[in-house]
Amino acid sequence: MAAAPRSRWRREAAAPFPRSRLKMAARGGGGVARRGSRVMAAPEEPSGGRAGEEPGREAAGLSGGRCGEGTAAATAVMFRCGEELVSGESEEESNGVNLMEFSDEILLHILSYVPCTDLVLNVRKTCRKLATLCLDKSLTHTVLLQKDYKVNKDKVKQLMRDIGKEIYQLNMAGCYWLPSSTIDHVIRCKNLVKLNLSGCHITSLRLSKMLSALQHLRSLAIDVNPGFDASQLSSECKATLSRVSELKQTLYTPSYGVVPCCTSLEKLLLYFEILDRSREGFMLSGQLMVGESNVPHYQNLRVFYARLAPGYVNQEVVRLYLAVLSDRTPENLHAFLISAPGSFAETGATKNLLDSMARNVRLDALQLPKAWINGSGLLQHLKFNNPFYFSFSRCTLSGGHLIQRVINGGKDLKSLTSLNLSGCVHCLAPESLFRKAEDDIDSSILESLVVSCCNLRHLNLSAAHHHSSESIGNHLCQLLSRLKHLLSLALPVCSITDVAANVEKPPTQPNAAPQTFGKKVRVGIQTYPRNLTDQANQKIESSVFWTLMGSLRFLETLEIIGSSFSSAMPRNEPAIRNSLPPCVRAQSVGDSEVAAISQLTYLQSLTLAQLPNIITGSGLVSIGLQCQHLRTLSLANLGMMGKVVYMSALMDMLKHCKCLRDLRLEQPYFSAGAQFFQALSHCSSLQRLCIVSRSGTLQSDAVMSFMASCLEVVMCHMFMGESLTVCRNLQQSIVRRTICLIWGSKTWRKRNINLALLLLPASGVSSD
Repeated sequence: MAAAPRSRWRREAAAPFPRSRLKMAARGGGGVARRGSRVMAAPEEPSGGRAGEEPGREAAGLSGGRCGEGTAAATAVMFRCGEELVSGESEEESNGVNLMEFSDEILLHILSYVPCTDLVLNVRKTCRKLATLCLDKSLTHTVLLQKDYKVNKDKVKQLMRDIGKEIYQLNMAGCYWLPSSTIDHVIRCKNLVKLNLSGCHITSLRLSKMLSALQHLRSLAIDVNPGFDASQLSSECKATLSRVSELKQTLYTPSYGVVPCCTSLEKLLLYFEILDRSREGFMLSGQLMVGESNVPHYQNLRVFYARLAPGYVNQEVVRLYLAVLSDRTPENLHAFLISAPGSFAETGATKNLLDSMARNVRLDALQLPKAWINGSGLLQHLKFNNPFYFSFSRCTLSGGHLIQRVINGGKDLKSLTSLNLSGCVHCLAPESLFRKAEDDIDSSILESLVVSCCNLRHLNLSAAHHHSSESIGNHLCQLLSRLKHLLSLALPVCSITDVAANVEKPPTQPNAAPQTFGKKVRVGIQTYPRNLTDQANQKIESSVFWTLMGSLRFLETLEIIGSSFSSAMPRNEPAIRNSLPPCVRAQSVGDSEVAAISQLTYLQSLTLAQLPNIITGSGLVSIGLQCQHLRTLSLANLGMMGKVVYMSALMDMLKHCKCLRDLRLEQPYFSAGAQFFQALSHCSSLQRLCIVSRSGTLQSDAVMSFMASCLEVVMCHMFMGESLTVCRNLQQSIVRRTICLIWGSKTWRKRNINLALLLLPASGVSSD
C-alpha cells in the first residue's frame, strides 16, 4: 500500500498575501517555534494592575511596559502566525486556543493597547480580519500622538489620509519635533470635536486655515507665541471658535489669544509662561494688551483655571483677564482655581470679584493665592455646593477654620476627592497664638477630616511639621489608613515617625553627621550587618507607617519630603542654596521605613527627599523588586550630605525597574560613573533623566555608552561639578554620534533625533 501523502499547509481564504510556515506555540508565557502546530495562547488570570485598569491586559501579554511600546510588531506576528492551521490536526489535539478564534470584543480590547499609528500603518495589513478590526470606531475615534516620539510627518500624513474622517479626538500635545507644516494635515479630520495642539508651534494664518475646516470642533488647546495676531483670523475661523466650549491656552506673550472669539466658553484653562524680558533683552509689560479691541466673554463660563509661572508680567496679564470677571460674575461658575507661586497681592478688582462670587455663586472647586485668603474672612462667606477639590497651599489656615468654615463642623463631604494642605503649618492644630510649628497636632481635627471626607483620592500634607502625640491610636498614619480610596499622598518625613520608637532612642546620636556642603567631617558610624533585610522587616511590621502602606494598596503616587527641604533647582520657587537642617524627628526615618513602601504594588510615582537616616538604601531594592509599575522616581538628599551612601542599593534597584520612564536625582557629591550608567541601562523604557549634584562627577565614556543602549531617552539634563568645557564637549559628542548613527546604522534608526540635552556645571547654575 502506498504511503499516505503528507498533509499540506492550508491557509485562510481571506488572507491577502502569503504567510510564513513558521508556527509558534505559547505555553506559560513563553513561545517555542515548531512546525506543524497552531499558535497557542494560554491566557492567565491577571495578577494585578494599576488601580482602575481593566482586566485582561496581562492576559493579553501587554503588561509591564509602555502602552503600545513594542506591541504592534508582536501583535502582528501573533495574529499572522495564528491564522495558519494544520489540516491534519484536530481541535482535540491542540493544547491551546487560536488567537484568531477569540471574539471580536476580546481582539478589540487587545488592539486598544497598540498605538493608532501602528494599527493603521502596520497591523491592519496582516489580514482582512485585522484590517476590519483596526478600523473599528472604538480604535479610531481617539488618536493619541502625545509622547509618541517615533511618529514623524510622513506617518501623520498617511494616518490622516487613511482615517482622518473617523477621528473625533486628536491629541498632539508636546509633539515639538514635528514641523509646523504637519498641522496642515489635520484639515482632513472634518469631524474633529476635540483637538490638543499644546506644545506645537502654529502661526495665526495656519491656525485660521485649519479651524476654518473644523466646523464641529468643541474643545481646543493651543499655544500663543510672540507674533500671534488675532486680526489674521478669518471669519470662518471665528465662526468655529464661537462654538468652542472648552479652551486651553498657553501664553508665551501678553495677549488675549483666541479667548475673545470663543463666545460660548464654558471651561477656560490658562497657562501663563511669559518671561519678564524678551530675547533681545527688552522688558515686557502686560499693558500691551490694553490696546486690543476685543475682550473675553465669560457669560457661560463654568470653570476658570489659571496657572502662573514666576514673574510680574504673568501677574499683570492674569489681572486683565480677571478684570472682565469682576464686572459681571457668571452665574454658572462652579470652579475657580488660580495657582500662583510666591506672593500675588490682592487688588481692588480681585476683591470685588471674590465678593461677587460670595454673593452670587456656589462653588465646587476652589484654589486661591495665599495672600487672598490670609487674614480675610473669605472662606466664611463663600458658599459651596458639592465640592470635589480644595487647595489652600501655604495659607495660614488653622485647624479650627478648616473644620468650621470648610468642613462646616464635620459636615458630610463625601463628594470631596482632592485636598491640598501643603505648607499649611497650623491646619491640624487648634487656634493658638503661642503654638510652635514643631508642636504636636490635634488628632481630633484630623479624625474629623478623615470621617467627613472619607472618599478622598488625593491628599497633600507636605511642607509642614505634623508631629503626632504619644496617644495610642491617634497617630497620623493610623488615622490616614482609614482613607481606603487614596490614589496619591504627600507627607512630611517627620509625620511618619513611630513616636514610641522615637522616645526610646537616646537623645544623642553619634552617627548624625552635620548636613552641610563644607569639608567632610570624619564621624564614627555604628557597624551594621551586611544584610539588613530580616532586621528591617522585624522593625517595620509593627510600625505605624508599615500599617499605613499596607492599608493603601491602590496608591499610585507617594511623596515623602522633609518639612524643611528646598530643591536646588525648583520649578516655581526661588532657589535657596543653603537649605535648613531636617526636623529632629526625621532622624529616625531610615531604610526600614523606605522598605515599607514596597507593599504598594500599583505604585507609579515615588518621591523621597531629605531622609538623613538612610544608611545603606536597602529599602530601595525592595521597592525595585515589588513595585513593578514604577514609572517616575525622584530621590533628593538621602543620607549624609557628604557621601552617597545608597549608591550600591540604587544600582541594584535600577536593574529591576523595567517600566521606569523618568528619573531625577538630586544629591551632592554624586558620582555618575560606569557602574551607575550600566545599571541605568537596564531601564529600557527610560525617557527622561535629570541629575543635579553640586561637586558631583561623571564619566563621559559611560554617558556615551548609556545613550547608545537606551534608545528611548529624549531628555538628558545633568548639572554636575564638571567644568563647562567638559560639559560642552560631551554634549557635542552625543549629538554628533546620535545623528551619525541614526543615518548610518539600522539599529539606531529607532532613535528619535529630537534629543534634549543640557549639560552644565552645577556651580554655574543661577537661581532664576
